[in-house]
Amino acid sequence: MIEFNHGLVIGKFYPPHAGHHFLIRTAARHCRQVTVVVMPSSGENIAMELRLQWLRAAFRDFPQILFNGIVDDIPVDYHNAAIWEAHVGLMHQAIVAADQQRGSTLPIDAVFSSENYGVELARYFDAAPVCLDQARSVYPVSGTRVRQNPATCWNFLAPEVQEWLSVRIIIVGAESTGKTTLTQNLAEHFRQHLPGFQNTDWVAEYGREYSWVKLAMAKAKLQPNGWQPELGDLKWQSAEFMDIAREQQDRENRQARLSGPLLVADTDAFATGIWHERYTGQRSSDVESVMSGNHPRRLYLLTDVHSVPFEQDGIRDGEHIREWMQERFKARLQDEGYRWRPVQGNAASCLAQAVLAVQEYLGETWNFTPPLG
Repeated sequence: MIEFNHGLVIGKFYPPHAGHHFLIRTAARHCRQVTVVVMPSSGENIAMELRLQWLRAAFRDFPQILFNGIVDDIPVDYHNAAIWEAHVGLMHQAIVAADQQRGSTLPIDAVFSSENYGVELARYFDAAPVCLDQARSVYPVSGTRVRQNPATCWNFLAPEVQEWLSVRIIIVGAESTGKTTLTQNLAEHFRQHLPGFQNTDWVAEYGREYSWVKLAMAKAKLQPNGWQPELGDLKWQSAEFMDIAREQQDRENRQARLSGPLLVADTDAFATGIWHERYTGQRSSDVESVMSGNHPRRLYLLTDVHSVPFEQDGIRDGEHIREWMQERFKARLQDEGYRWRPVQGNAASCLAQAVLAVQEYLGETWNFTPPLG
């Protein structure tokens, strides 16, 4: 039921959660148009544009809502009229910019909020205060709670936010060093033993799938004298590694929206760049660019060539290349400045080392700078 012309929702959305969505959704149902103003301080470590991107994605089917942002480094003091006016002045700037984007102007006549300051804020706009779920009983979540421990609030976050907040554990290493076993064991361990991580899943290595298909297609072709090629007979092109890297990254990102706070992956686009170097003899800036600006929470675990006997499965190069691959992974991980840890020994030992490394990483990865208060 439309009861207002122009609703206003303001907040830091640091990060956006289900309580914020409730406010915005309610405003959209009761107003002809809605302006949502994202107001971060400059010291916060989720970019304003990223928050706007998340909100626009969540409300892409609500054309009456317009999102805008403005940096607000003014301190908070609910008892100081001058500070109130300074904050409201920034809101007006953002609203005017939104109106210019719309090409129309309607005065704000409703302010939607779940905070105690909502009534006073509405007074500055001569608007109706619509106060929703101040006790957080409908949606028991807040930005503070999310920042303190995203895992405990995971179900209150939109898929786009979950994807960004997820912690990626990437298992890399030479052939036949137990990568897949460790990937599966590590995901299973956290599913079973860490509260809030019961949905932890893993991503398979797409390059192996691609290699099997490539070999099958080559064997399907008629060859002179009935000759059947092996993987070592095949020629590889840079474009193939681009396809592999992009697909590996896409699968990882899609699974991050389903896996809960933690995702374990058997290789990634970074590792694909090293395999490009192995098969073509040179690095590829295009393949390596797939990792450019990639997910910020990523821990690499490097398996060991001396811990697992080599086993040929039909698509592996051979034991002779494993030492080179091991050292190349070490060098590239160090050169790129990635966080990484070696693991070695039998499957149980590797799992124990990996669990400790992941637990340490989880303890420090979700560090958010506090908002101005």
